[in-house]
Amino acid sequence: MLNIKRILTALFLFFAVAVSAQGPKKAIGDKIVAVVGDRIILYSDIKNSIADISRQGGSIPDNAECMIVEQAVVSKVLMLQAEKDSLPVTDEEIEAELDQRVRYFINQVGSQEALEEYAGKSVYQIKDDARESVKERKLAEAMQQKIVSGVKITPTEVKNFFDKIPKDSLPFFESELEVGQIVLFPKASRELEQYIVSEMNNYKKQIETKMATFGQLAKRYSEDPGSKDREGKYQVNRNEKTWDPVFLSTAFRLKDGEISAPVKSKFGFHLIQMVQRNGDDAVVAHILRIPPVTDAEIGQSLSKLDTIRSKVIAATIGFNEAAKKYSDDESAKFSGPYILSRDGSPYVTIDQLDKEMVAAISKMKVGDFSAPVAFTSEQGKKGARIIYLKSRSQPHRMNMTDDYSKISQMALEEKKGIVLDKWMKAKIPTYYIMVDSETSADCPQVHKYASTDSKGF
Repeated sequence: MLNIKRILTALFLFFAVAVSAQGPKKAIGDKIVAVVGDRIILYSDIKNSIADISRQGGSIPDNAECMIVEQAVVSKVLMLQAEKDSLPVTDEEIEAELDQRVRYFINQVGSQEALEEYAGKSVYQIKDDARESVKERKLAEAMQQKIVSGVKITPTEVKNFFDKIPKDSLPFFESELEVGQIVLFPKASRELEQYIVSEMNNYKKQIETKMATFGQLAKRYSEDPGSKDREGKYQVNRNEKTWDPVFLSTAFRLKDGEISAPVKSKFGFHLIQMVQRNGDDAVVAHILRIPPVTDAEIGQSLSKLDTIRSKVIAATIGFNEAAKKYSDDESAKFSGPYILSRDGSPYVTIDQLDKEMVAAISKMKVGDFSAPVAFTSEQGKKGARIIYLKSRSQPHRMNMTDDYSKISQMALEEKKGIVLDKWMKAKIPTYYIMVDSETSADCPQVHKYASTDSKGF
């Protein structure tokens, strides 16, 4: 059976080729290792992809070259079929993907200048070099999704899947929890906000009179732990949705070197400097000050939460509805009030919770709603919250009672893989595939894709 899931695991393998070192550092003898339809697969792409996995700290299996050639062959079959079926992949989607990947690599090496020096070309050249491979991958993903979109799983299939797993191979799960919260962040008094604004105007005056640099003041006064140690600097893109819109719009109205007046966002007050702009990409620096809230303001939030908690306990409003209506946690409006794991699951381990929450739930039983309690967010904002412990599993071996949803997902993924395998076996003979003789000899798993009338090259 073709292992399609393994074949399609690398999300941006061929994009990485575009930022691999060039010039004299690239000592790879190039040749065509395979042809799928009218598309070619180059040996240099395979070697550069392996080198990039190594640079990112990944393990390189003994058969890495064969595995990546196989990935490329399957990807091209899916892509060509997507083109035949006219699956929609827009230029905007491709450009957004390129921007996201460029920002990823910039974060890895530290700056746009460092990336360009490392790659031996400009960001625009990097994106141009990667555009076709990104388009190919997105078309392949769209085709894959079309093939498996109708795949469903029944309870009987889930049980049969579980029964096939050897008992000594069942994974062990740590205790997992479903934890929700309703959060209130009280506003600081107008007097304190005005004081912060006057402080920030003083910073701006110091910079303009050359008494201090923006970076020096950011290190000294900024309350943004993510940027203060690097002089308040961030690499930003004006189309990226993760940034506060007030922050972005203010930054992109500035000229290079210009400093804004203090502006208020959902995080606090910012003094923003445009360091360098290049189209929709820019390096900006900021100083963040968070107006402090008083004990009295925290007390008002605790009182309001106590009322909300009473309504939830009395069942006059559901917890999810209350979070959506009252919580100042923006994620509650979109993904719900529950803490999510790194993979987006509502089941988290204790190490994924903040210390204050861990202390609170250690005294709670499943189904409990905590009393309102003051806390400090990861961004340094003081607020108040109530916590709901929806469920807590004990450490255990995987079983159908505690882990049905996980087992169901695993069974579904296996079924999707079988459907993909069947589709590939039916479609591959309809495409002309040629594999060079050396690759064909070294990689039996690639040789099997070759068309019967191809003789290699």
